[in-house]
Amino acid sequence: MHELSPRQLLAQQIGAVLMLLGAACFMWQPLWATVAFTVGALVFAPLQMLQRYEGRSFTLRRLRRQQLLGALALLVTACLMIMQVCQIGFARRNEWVVALAIACVLELYTVFRISAELEKEKD
Repeated sequence: MHELSPRQLLAQQIGAVLMLLGAACFMWQPLWATVAFTVGALVFAPLQMLQRYEGRSFTLRRLRRQQLLGALALLVTACLMIMQVCQIGFARRNEWVVALAIACVLELYTVFRISAELEKEKD
């Protein structure tokens, strides 16, 4: 697995924290929470897409694709949040919560499974 540089890893962690704060504070400050989540998603997702797996394991390739779908779902969540806050398009209610739930399930599942599969591959 291609690892990120220390700066990229720090930026990815900051993006993850911004997404967490944005999702948690949406009820009280929708505009600022949307901005925080969107900035976090725009930092986190591309950096996650930079990580690559160059091995031959079919399982790890599948998990990596699922992880990329989770990153894409985070970007879709940011778009849906913007649509709700600005009252544009079809997303006028809390549709972003569904996209966020899908992204969280994919991201959490893949992060644990990829690390387990990488350990198997080392042995």
